[in-house]
Amino acid sequence: MTESAIFQPSDQPLSLALLVLPQASILEVASALDPLRNANRHLGSEAYRWRVVSPDGAPVPLTCGISLPSSGPLAHAAGADALIVVAGYRLNEVATRPLIRDLRRIAPRFQLVGGIDAGPWVLARAGLLDGYRATVHWEDLEDLASRHPDIDVVPDRFVIDRNRVTIAGAAPASDFMLHLIRCRHGAALSRQVAASFLATVRHGTEPQIAQGQDPTLDPRVALALARMEAQIDAPEPACRTAKVVGLSPRRLETLFRAALGTTPAAHALDLRLQAARRMLTDTRHPLAEVALRTGFSSPSTLSRAFRARFGHPPGALRNL
Repeated sequence: MTESAIFQPSDQPLSLALLVLPQASILEVASALDPLRNANRHLGSEAYRWRVVSPDGAPVPLTCGISLPSSGPLAHAAGADALIVVAGYRLNEVATRPLIRDLRRIAPRFQLVGGIDAGPWVLARAGLLDGYRATVHWEDLEDLASRHPDIDVVPDRFVIDRNRVTIAGAAPASDFMLHLIRCRHGAALSRQVAASFLATVRHGTEPQIAQGQDPTLDPRVALALARMEAQIDAPEPACRTAKVVGLSPRRLETLFRAALGTTPAAHALDLRLQAARRMLTDTRHPLAEVALRTGFSSPSTLSRAFRARFGHPPGALRNL
């Protein structure tokens, strides 16, 4: 499939409009814009231009408590070559019906439309990813695939499909911008920009969470962690995990305590409870479905473990 023309070598300036929704992350904004700023510095010219817009034109409150200035509402994005949506938490509140309607209407004006982190969710709700391959943050992969069967959802860091790009989070946003710089201005500049940030160039098809990426961990502990993270909905006994990674249960527990200060069973349970808390906060799934997706036999079993871990029942998060 043919990519957008913006990925061809060119000396013409490229303009990007970043639509930042409330409760997005400042790291995602910086990861999208700073590589372009740095590329301009190395080139000695304004090869990349950008503007930040918001749903209503007002400053955008970010997750860190800082408000990001905006140059105007979504309509001010018109004229840019690409439109990228940056979204994070509380999507049901910030991705309003008027915004989805306006996004659907304005999208055909751009050579490339994309989303970062929860941004692909916004594009999906606007029908802008139907018939495309796409990715999203790993926590949301299953939900996006089940809610939008017309999208070919893959667990990549970023996906370019014709005139759409979907990006899984902050680090992949930097990866994508380095790819864009490489396409337009060559590998040497892309490497210079990466070196400025002490970053490693990574391809879009690489997994979002790479096994063994923490050099401080024993490789067997890293493998055990990867198994736990991949089996949130169907956890296995710690003795089974130990056998698969080639250790006795006692030895795996010793390594876990040394590296993480906890046991394999306790860590696996915490992963599941953290996943349950994310679903309760960020989705409208009923408690029974949350329990099923996080490997608990019933809502009451989840509730007991949740209260023991966080000091309040799961329902308290729905009443905030």
